[in-house]
Amino acid sequence: MMDAKNLLRDVPKGEVTMKGDQMQVVFCRRYAKPVAKLWAALTTPERLEDWLGAAKIDLRVGGALHIATPNGKQLELTITRVDAPHALGWTWVIDGLNTSVLFELAPDGDGCRLTLTHSGLNARGRGAGVRAGWHAVLEGLADSLDGQATPWALKEQREAAAAPLYPPVPA
Repeated sequence: MMDAKNLLRDVPKGEVTMKGDQMQVVFCRRYAKPVAKLWAALTTPERLEDWLGAAKIDLRVGGALHIATPNGKQLELTITRVDAPHALGWTWVIDGLNTSVLFELAPDGDGCRLTLTHSGLNARGRGAGVRAGWHAVLEGLADSLDGQATPWALKEQREAAAAPLYPPVPA
């Protein structure tokens, strides 16, 4: 786990693209763990809780994914893609928009490459904050792969530290 002075790992920030007033952000990460370990972290309630929040998951297209974050948020997501162990997608309503989240996993040498794409975000609403949020959450995912759950307070500190990486989208 990172110490207080080094909240964020040296990883690339998410790549943001715009289509009209909607934003897409893509994060690419490499983990020194096999695809199966990342797949479990994305699809097993106990592993999801280590980095995202308490989860109930019906792992099928059309199934529900309910996440209760430690700060009291209740996320009701609908699974849109299950291609075990390579892809998991869900919809997430943010700012009244049906946004799309897709995790793609691929072997990469002795580890795994994860690509997270979140599209359909309102660039000037709550969706803009998703960029730093995912950056921080992916830090927690890395912790969980090393067997450590991430305290929510640390996730919030990481999100604040990542926020300057993602300036407001120009009007």
